[in-house]
Amino acid sequence: MAAFLLLSAFAVSAQRKPNIIFIYADDLGVGELGVYGQKKIKTPHLDRLAREGVQFNNFYTSTPVCAPARCMLMTGRHGGHSYIRGNYELGGFADSLEGGQMPLPEGAMTIGKMLQQAGYKTAAIGKWGLGMHYSTGNPNAQGFDYFYGYLDQKQAHNLYPSHLWENGRWDTLQNPPINVHKRLEPATATAADFSYYKGKEYAIDRMTDKAVRFIKDHRQTPFFLYLPYTLPHVSLQAPDAAVKQYIGQFSEQPYYGAQSYASTQYPLSTYAAMITYLDAQVGMIMEQVKQLGLDENTVIMFSSDNGATFNGGVDAAFFNSAAGLRGLKMDLYEGGIREPFIARWPGRIPAGRRSALLSVQYDLMSTFAAIAGIEAPPNDGISLLPEMTGNKTAQQQRKYIYFEYPEKGGQVAIRMGHWKAVKTGLKKNPHQPWELYDLSADPAEKNNVAAENAALIPELDAIVKKEHRPAHIREWEFLDSKVATNLR
Repeated sequence: MAAFLLLSAFAVSAQRKPNIIFIYADDLGVGELGVYGQKKIKTPHLDRLAREGVQFNNFYTSTPVCAPARCMLMTGRHGGHSYIRGNYELGGFADSLEGGQMPLPEGAMTIGKMLQQAGYKTAAIGKWGLGMHYSTGNPNAQGFDYFYGYLDQKQAHNLYPSHLWENGRWDTLQNPPINVHKRLEPATATAADFSYYKGKEYAIDRMTDKAVRFIKDHRQTPFFLYLPYTLPHVSLQAPDAAVKQYIGQFSEQPYYGAQSYASTQYPLSTYAAMITYLDAQVGMIMEQVKQLGLDENTVIMFSSDNGATFNGGVDAAFFNSAAGLRGLKMDLYEGGIREPFIARWPGRIPAGRRSALLSVQYDLMSTFAAIAGIEAPPNDGISLLPEMTGNKTAQQQRKYIYFEYPEKGGQVAIRMGHWKAVKTGLKKNPHQPWELYDLSADPAEKNNVAAENAALIPELDAIVKKEHRPAHIREWEFLDSKVATNLR
């Protein structure tokens, strides 16, 4: 009888759906991990994740800025279909003015809801940016059994906040109020002045503690853990011990807040430390999964919401954050949207795989559905699971990836095979011509070859016409003048 029960338990365990952990960095450039060519910043755990799994080298975020990237990830929609298409800020920076961003609407189908319906326990721990707890965007109403972290991404500008949120409840941290956008006077700033931007409790540590607890508490059931950390998004803030590991390695001058965000004596060392600190959190999550014996039934994935930033004391050129590509955060050029994507699943994903498949974050809804063994709800993506596991013959191919971004003047882009087409400044000039780049010969998008390939232009125009749906607010509608006029 005992042997029968043991075999029955093994059969149930073998049939259990895989756990899914998706770790999401914030403003991490494609060139900022060692495995993607970084030389100055240490990322041993993420490098190991790639060695033991698959590394995608032709992978994109859905759009080049925080809130809409998260919406498109959650709902599997690209920029021409997404409900949220830009950073639509509500409220202000002070605690008393916290208002979040435009919320997800009631009835939205998210990855969290999809996996809840498939029997998963779900958690989102980190930066939400899709609505406050009192709105329709409340993560607990959008597919997550548990939430901990920042609801308002403006609050996430400070890594030593006064509070975080836990299932709609204010969780006080032992940090004094800090105005991270307060500038210092270079001529008079002292070491004590820089200490103003430091606190006692680093938000990242709280997030990892909560994530580890969630994994432990749900080790007997299938779980989905969405971990959108706020590193390395400015402000430049990291624990002193982490920064000290880099001090002396770079020639650097203090940052006094001229480009907004917190001042720091060691901007290069602090930025490097933030990425290495993020890497350490990934290592902790991997170790917890291993200790609980969940390795072979857990897929761990990693990516970032958009390219490296251009402000707050960050020196993307110094670190080659965009890996030689053109553009940064808020650009539809490659440096703003090309991202790392790593997936590890021992026994299912062969170690050391490298993929050149054209892929994008709005593919992850279909990918997670395939991992869970369920049908995905309607979305704009394809499942990447065959490519991950090496089953190339079963991998669905796509003709193009479509990008639409209403901010920074209004931009669209299309990646089609080796071609990359871009339009910028469309709010000012709706008839702006296409720029066209052959990424196989010109990955840095330096040589516009549109004139020599005019036959492609009608196809590009047809794709935009096919993929664009009118936005629901005026600020985001820049492609259809009639709709924009009616929204005024």
